[in-house]
Amino acid sequence: MLIPSIDLMGGKIVQLVQGRKKALEFDDFEEWVTRFSKYPLVQLIDLDAALGTGDNAELVEKLGRRLPCQVGGGIRSVEAAQSALGAGAQRVILGSALFSDGKVDEHFAERMANAVGASRLVFALDAIGGRVAIHGWRKVTEVGPLQMIQMLDPWCGAFLYTHVDTEGLLQGFPQEVIHPLREATAKQLIAAGGIRSQEEIDELHAIGVDAVVGMAIYQGLLVA
Repeated sequence: MLIPSIDLMGGKIVQLVQGRKKALEFDDFEEWVTRFSKYPLVQLIDLDAALGTGDNAELVEKLGRRLPCQVGGGIRSVEAAQSALGAGAQRVILGSALFSDGKVDEHFAERMANAVGASRLVFALDAIGGRVAIHGWRKVTEVGPLQMIQMLDPWCGAFLYTHVDTEGLLQGFPQEVIHPLREATAKQLIAAGGIRSQEEIDELHAIGVDAVVGMAIYQGLLVA
């Protein structure tokens, strides 16, 4: 399954390279809402909230009510997750909140699952150099994505693996990194980071992995 991505920063749709350099910017939301409305799931990320530099809360709620979204960025508490779900999100994505002092916080994951239901939680595995990165990809932990899956599998409905090293570069997704993760969980597994072709999406689909795509759609390499 192809999952289109909408990343928000400063009230606009943006695409960043490796989470740092802005490559594209759009303020015509209607075009993308119309194009993405045919998909069963859209990924909506508030980058300002993820970075702690502000938020796009009103825009997230507006888009979340018009599109079937899994929403992420700055969701760090049970209350924030409940608020996002109440505002129309189908699921919420958690990343940094799953860590405490650089270590995976299993108790928080369990508490969140008990509060909103594991099926409505997507746990983010954003990897740089084989280690999970948090706080808007600015801090790299000592935890690997596989270890994170093994620790947190009971408390979510899906895992989202982003290969930050190739994110936004349109150089392709390294398929080999996803295989051990696929073998480690029966939950939905979603891959992101440099996907640029339908062939890559088909390869991922063949092993039961869905694909989040942003840059390739906005650049016109993939028609969505």
